Amino acid sequence: MDTVWDAVAAAQRVRINPGDTAWVLGAAALVMFMTPGLALFYGGMVRAKNVLGMLMQNFFCLGLISVIWAALTYSLAFSGDNKWIGNLDLAWLREAATTSPTGFELSIPPLVFLAFQLMFAIITPALITGAIADRMRFSAWVWFIGLWAILVYAPIAHWVFSPAGWLFKRGALDFAGGTVVHINAGIAALAAVFVLGRRRGWPGHPMPPHALPFTLIGAGILWFGWFGFNAGSALKADGIAAQALVNTHLAAAAAMLGWLGVERLRTGHATTLGAASGLVAGLVAITPCAGFVGGMAPIYIGLIAGAVCALAVSLKFKFGYDDSLDVVGVHLVGGLVGSLLLGFFADAAINPAGADGVFLGGGFGLFGEQVLAVVATMVWSFAVTFGIVFVLSKVLPGGIRVSAEDEDTGLDLSQHSETGYALERV
Repeated sequence: MDTVWDAVAAAQRVRINPGDTAWVLGAAALVMFMTPGLALFYGGMVRAKNVLGMLMQNFFCLGLISVIWAALTYSLAFSGDNKWIGNLDLAWLREAATTSPTGFELSIPPLVFLAFQLMFAIITPALITGAIADRMRFSAWVWFIGLWAILVYAPIAHWVFSPAGWLFKRGALDFAGGTVVHINAGIAALAAVFVLGRRRGWPGHPMPPHALPFTLIGAGILWFGWFGFNAGSALKADGIAAQALVNTHLAAAAAMLGWLGVERLRTGHATTLGAASGLVAGLVAITPCAGFVGGMAPIYIGLIAGAVCALAVSLKFKFGYDDSLDVVGVHLVGGLVGSLLLGFFADAAINPAGADGVFLGGGFGLFGEQVLAVVATMVWSFAVTFGIVFVLSKVLPGGIRVSAEDEDTGLDLSQHSETGYALERV
């Protein structure tokens, strides 16, 4: 028996590539850094009395989601051959260090894959904080993200990322999380604000960002970290990773220009907030496409995403939903733009694991699968998120929303008994 296990271990050592391992370890660290970057990006956009509340909601995801991932959701997302949900073979990290996720032929240790995917699981619910800013009780947030990670994120990650998942098997493409992360979080944010309701005074009372320098710094950290997010998803240090990195940068640059162009035409000004929002929209849109397109495609995708998202953020005023920091307009709409445009721009010559889109002579087959994937993701995420938030609003003592008095005071003091800025008069 020892001889058999020694042979298995030797075979695993042969398959593991040190260069790939080092790259994906670094990429995992880059993606982890995106969550503090997101906290700053959002934190600068809220009012000063809510900045710690925003930072805390984001940082808390690093804690709770990590523990849940190790105990349960990694196994639900990546083990077993059921097309709907994984099994519990890898729960509580049983054999996670030696067992590759179902269907993957990895050149990195399984724990490196686990760590890399964990960082995706952390930042996805963190994205939702931008929509519910200024009004959710912290205790309700704790319950929400725990349930959401299990009931929403894990199934969708299994459908799309796992080779056993039904959308993966059908041929839907999502290189780094256009559906699993951005459409998922964006539509969940919309469901949450429907239940939570508007901020007091919105839209009549102005609620300008309190620290746009924070937002620009956060956007820069996100741009930096996104190289790990997208290029790391190749799971190798190879040409596809290089293509994904270049595509990521070009799409962000083009989307910034697209957003600012629309902003300039509509208002006569190009703003720093528009630049930050535009580049993030481009990063969102290229995420599903990053390892499947080449040439000028990322620039076209970025320009379209920047312009479309710049227009989409105004929909909340037309339809009356209070998406505080434009999660729906940037992440849902940006994710939709990227996932659907992939059906047109995908190039199998860039990545043989992909397919040719409409513009490369592949017909509308891939586009149809992309439509199915985004619709399935939106339906499941919206319905289950709505149910989670609605039930929590009924069963939690005090509900999910802070009182009117606490909302006026701000989340920093009312939820955490702290203030972001200790300013003394001299």
